[in-house]
Amino acid sequence: MATDAAFPATKAYQNDKNAGDGSVNERPRQSFAGLWNISFGFFGIQIGFALQNANMSRIFQTLSPGDPDILNKLPALWVAAPLTGLLVQPIIGHMSDRTWLGRLGRRRPYFLSGALLATLALVLMPLAPFLLFAATMLWVLDASLNISMEPFRAFVGDMLRKDQHSVGYAVQTAFIGAGAVVGSIFPTLLEWWGVANVAAPGAIPDTVRYAFWFGGAALFLAVTWTVLTTREYTPDEMARFDGAHPETETETLRMLAARTFGGSFAWIALGTVVVAAVGPLALRQEVYLLGALLIGYGIASILAITMARRGSSASILGHIVGDFSGMPPLMKQLALVQFFSWSALFIMWTQTNPVVAQRGFGTLDASSAAFQAAGNWVDVLFATYNGVAAIAALTLLPFLAKRIGAPRTHVVGLLCGAAGYASFLVIRDPQMLLLSEVGIGIAWASILAMPYAILASSLPQRKLGIYMGLFNVFVVIPQLLVATVMGSIMQAFFPGEPIWTMLFAAVVMALAALAMLRVRVDTA
Repeated sequence: MATDAAFPATKAYQNDKNAGDGSVNERPRQSFAGLWNISFGFFGIQIGFALQNANMSRIFQTLSPGDPDILNKLPALWVAAPLTGLLVQPIIGHMSDRTWLGRLGRRRPYFLSGALLATLALVLMPLAPFLLFAATMLWVLDASLNISMEPFRAFVGDMLRKDQHSVGYAVQTAFIGAGAVVGSIFPTLLEWWGVANVAAPGAIPDTVRYAFWFGGAALFLAVTWTVLTTREYTPDEMARFDGAHPETETETLRMLAARTFGGSFAWIALGTVVVAAVGPLALRQEVYLLGALLIGYGIASILAITMARRGSSASILGHIVGDFSGMPPLMKQLALVQFFSWSALFIMWTQTNPVVAQRGFGTLDASSAAFQAAGNWVDVLFATYNGVAAIAALTLLPFLAKRIGAPRTHVVGLLCGAAGYASFLVIRDPQMLLLSEVGIGIAWASILAMPYAILASSLPQRKLGIYMGLFNVFVVIPQLLVATVMGSIMQAFFPGEPIWTMLFAAVVMALAALAMLRVRVDTA
């Protein structure tokens, strides 16, 4: 709920009177208009993500008519999305912490460049003539969306005083939910308006094509709004807001240089075991990617430690590895929660389409009208959970947080999501699945708001971008794990029965709630 305390009627850049000796100024309290402008670009970014999440499995299946193994291939085809996030977000976070382009600022150059690339990918995606082209465009689209998205998390922390962090991330979550509703529902709206929802075998329907083009325009306009209506604080202003701080860069690198190579070799050994297990255990070939990433991180940490010992202070790799190893304790506690939460979400995004098509519409034939109708209904389901999230972010979550605290509020939200996933096993009527999406929507709102609100006040301001980017590692790794192993699990235990993936999602979401009970927040 928006209150006068949360949204005071003051100008966005009007400074409060300072207390004390004036050596440290307080950030100005943002009005509702200021909060709106800061996060409105996320509305467009989330339209792009929603179109991707709700339609890429459908596009992959549509471009693979007659392929009996396409269901098992879906997780691997989706691997581009989390992999680009893993690589892009820490780098963009590190760079945006150190960027200042005059009037364009620190974070906004990344908003704008990512939006341009994402718009191009959204235009080209529905023109894909074959599967490989679509998979490549997914890689480009997700990388571009991550370039725009990552600095937005830090942007809220940059622009808001600490007592507005919770409401700032709540407003951002509301825009995420609203944008996802628009992106998810638009193909169905086009069908209602008479646009063709079926096409020749192997061709993408007009509803999907036009929705992607609309999404590209909406994304670019929304991000441009935030770029034009906000003014970032200069480095001198940020120094006055946060006070004088001891130099931490050399300390980070000194701690990195003091590390041994034992942990690095352990990562390499684990990755080697994973790669070696593919053949004997008859795992799918995408598991090689998981092993390669483990080996890659081990090698990267060896290089970073070596460069730190040689005094290479300008190394991006050294800063990222050093900051990763020196994460605040609270961030480490939340890592396991994120791991389980996002495993469940990725299962939902990749498997809801085949689950609904098979159980609710009686087909997995991607060229049939029933399959395309199922795809549109999945858009409605996804729009529902995102709409619920937008409302819950500004009503239910603040209400619970005031009474039981943010950590317990997150536990409640995650349990609601687990119940929503579990209900897929007993509900066959597609329309009744709208009830399932209510629980999932509450969980989605909590996942998008609570961890970031909990973290925002505990992270060093000068490293807000890099730490927000590194926190995304715990969002991406579970998605990569699901993408690399889910195909093997499906093939081994329930071939042709994607419904059981929802049981797996329910279990891991419940484990996320259990892990959240370990999180301790200093409320002093």
